[in-house]
Amino acid sequence: MTPSGTLGIAVAGVGRIGRMHARIIAEQISEARLVGVYDISPDVSRDVASNLGVDAAASIDELLASPDVDALAICTATSTHSELIIRAAAAGKAVFCEKPVSLSLGEVDEAIAAVDAAGVPFMVGFNRRFDPGHAAVRRAVHTGEIGEVTIARITSRDPSPPPIEYVRVSGGIWVDMLIHDFDMANFIVGSPVVQVWAQGGALFDAGIREAGDFDTAVAVLTHESGAITTIDASRMAVYGYDQRVEALGTKGMALSDNKRVNNAQVYREDASQLAPLQYFFLERYADSYRIEWQAFADYVLGGGPSPVSGAEGRAPIVLAMAAALSAKEARPVRLEEIG
Repeated sequence: MTPSGTLGIAVAGVGRIGRMHARIIAEQISEARLVGVYDISPDVSRDVASNLGVDAAASIDELLASPDVDALAICTATSTHSELIIRAAAAGKAVFCEKPVSLSLGEVDEAIAAVDAAGVPFMVGFNRRFDPGHAAVRRAVHTGEIGEVTIARITSRDPSPPPIEYVRVSGGIWVDMLIHDFDMANFIVGSPVVQVWAQGGALFDAGIREAGDFDTAVAVLTHESGAITTIDASRMAVYGYDQRVEALGTKGMALSDNKRVNNAQVYREDASQLAPLQYFFLERYADSYRIEWQAFADYVLGGGPSPVSGAEGRAPIVLAMAAALSAKEARPVRLEEIG
């Protein structure tokens, strides 16, 4: 730890996600302090650093060499994640890495091996695990409150498609969007997935169709326990950010429903009305990001198992690869085919 007794965290990559992480660390986590930022764009780095009252590093090497940096938050492009994990581990820094670790299982395994060899704390940023509603569904499952899980259902719909420039480099809908939902399936049900059957379509976005990707997708996952998880995803839900998680068990059901912009309800003789859904993922999951960083700080300072381990970060990537193969070949794919 730094002399102040708090965890010094530097953020590499301060675009939309990294900027949000940096602000949470600086303003909401009492056990941690933001000690520096770096971005491939010097102007972006300086702007974020100035707003948050820290230094803008000229390079990753500068961050890793600083004695004030106890942990590195990797929020750069996915293609750089594995390399930066390895470098941070070699420097003896704790590592927080935004998902996915890599689009290559070989690189994922290399990064995890480097972390294990260095003995540094490592956590993958699957923030939805820390959403209070989703976490409550998991507790209901894992405490046996709803009995043996037979079906889980996950709905994940964005309000509008991402920029086509992002789609072309994202790795596709299975990894850039549904990877959160694949992680949720493992997290909620608590039994490994053994088979994936997936189907996708480009039904409303010509740019996504031309890029060879899908704007609409469904996946059916079979767990080792026999439970079945269904996931439906869309890149466009005009009514808002639609996020629901449900588990059905032999003794009951647990549901994490959507969040709305407020709790107002208007009732008239001929109709009733609720407030609209929250529209942006940073609003919908604001609590989860804060709780995620609190969990990381507690983990690094207090020890114990990682809140989201390397193995847990690897599993959704395997599922995404299996889903992509299933959609391509129109058949169920067993996980051992992927590795």
